[in-house]
Amino acid sequence: MNPQATINGNAAGQATASALLPPRQDMEYICADCGAKNEIKSREPIRCRECGHRIMYKKRTTRSGYPNQ
Repeated sequence: MNPQATINGNAAGQATASALLPPRQDMEYICADCGAKNEIKSREPIRCRECGHRIMYKKRTTRSGYPNQ
């Protein structure tokens, strides 16, 4: 294999998995103390903006894991 034909182990022209992923979104968390909804980005400290409590619950998604049959 030609070393110039590959880029990071992938053949030239192929898209990597990171290029196909959508940009990261804010995740919605619910404070365990006051129940306030908080949108927290990745690399942001986990802390309620209302009361400062540090225990947060991730909100469940509504999408189904099974295709309709």
